[in-house]
Amino acid sequence: MARGRPPSHTRDQVVDAAVALADAEGLAAVTMRRVATEIGAGAMSLYTYVPTRDFLIDLMVDRVGGTATRVELTGDWRADLLAIAGSQRALMLAHPWLPSALPNRSLTGRNTLEYLEQGLAALAPTGLDGATRMELIALVTGFVASFVTSELSAQAPAEDQVAAIGEAVASGDFPHLAAALAAPAGPRETTFERIADWMITGLVTQARDHAN
Repeated sequence: MARGRPPSHTRDQVVDAAVALADAEGLAAVTMRRVATEIGAGAMSLYTYVPTRDFLIDLMVDRVGGTATRVELTGDWRADLLAIAGSQRALMLAHPWLPSALPNRSLTGRNTLEYLEQGLAALAPTGLDGATRMELIALVTGFVASFVTSELSAQAPAEDQVAAIGEAVASGDFPHLAAALAAPAGPRETTFERIADWMITGLVTQARDHAN
């Protein structure tokens, strides 16, 4: 029986092209037809390498996950998990499409599993069971994704919004809001670390209390 022609591309090339496209134009731009065009292949031929778009996005998430900064664990669960969250944030800022790609993904790639393994190891000193630690890791990842999404979409309010808020504050009816707006804002990096620390410490403390 005659053999068919060997594939002209590799799955890695397809995934790399999809990641580059998402980085440049966003996740919505990643269609099977568009990725096929990027690598110079026919749209139908792309299904030779990836059966569905969802499967392709799974591979994309795992691919960029392998580029995250590896955290050296110290045995201090609070510091280690905060460092992991910081590494996640840097990865998501480098790939702005990543937060929107994470929900409902089949995250079973090796890089994703290595991240999960590291998170479980970081939380091992807490004494919490494996299922609880996995829930905490998911919550931390969700927080980071939400924070980064807010960072990426942040923009200066319109002039009419500024005027409306200023008028409300000047009325004296919103003293707590006035005080909050008058307080100087800290650096964005400090804000992330402070809130992440609050959340991580609070979650673990509550989980321990519940376990006991």
